[in-house]
Amino acid sequence: MEVRVLVADDELEIRELLTAYLRREMYSVDEAADGEEAVRLFERNRYHMVILDLMMPRMDGMEVCRRIRSMSNVPILMLTAKDQELEKIVGLNMGADDYITKPFSIHEVVARVKALMRRFLVLGSEESRQGESRMNYKGLSIDLKSYTVQVSGEDVSLTAKEFELLKFLASQPGQVFTKTQLFRNVWNDSFIEDDNTVMVHIRKLRKKIEADPSNPAFIQTVWGIGYKFSGERL
Repeated sequence: MEVRVLVADDELEIRELLTAYLRREMYSVDEAADGEEAVRLFERNRYHMVILDLMMPRMDGMEVCRRIRSMSNVPILMLTAKDQELEKIVGLNMGADDYITKPFSIHEVVARVKALMRRFLVLGSEESRQGESRMNYKGLSIDLKSYTVQVSGEDVSLTAKEFELLKFLASQPGQVFTKTQLFRNVWNDSFIEDDNTVMVHIRKLRKKIEADPSNPAFIQTVWGIGYKFSGERL
């Protein structure tokens, strides 16, 4: 299967660098020089991954991320500058799955892309081979084949990373995980361990699946340690 990646950045050198290295990994790559072009390309083509610069002309990365997320749950890796900590958090809230800071190591970017792609493309296949395609809890259903979630019978749209996080926690109910453990297992990343990334995704996930996010029934905080999944298995 051809894996197609969209690289959106207004700096030609960065686009060329990313494209060259991703094509070495046998990915098909399209480039966009601004936000509007990125959205147009995404609407016309099927992509499995988007690498998105935060600061672009004509439409910034935040708005591009929002529009892509309204159409698809493909992984989005956001590129940010060192002094854009607030924007990183906002980007994650808008639906980005991960971010990397400029200037970056191209090998780190490729590793992040491969990790996100691997989990996105094969998520659910292992569970299928083991005979389990759905995890059902009272008020919550997680379909591992179709990559979908229902809360009280209603479909809920999750990003790829939100789905992975929920799946990981729900597959081991009652088990308490630290933020570091969640980052290593869900993000599959040995480069950094980022508490903010985990916390932002937990907060986003709770808003989507909890009746009362401030008093969660499914994803509970174990103060001073981390998080656990609580749910009545059906």
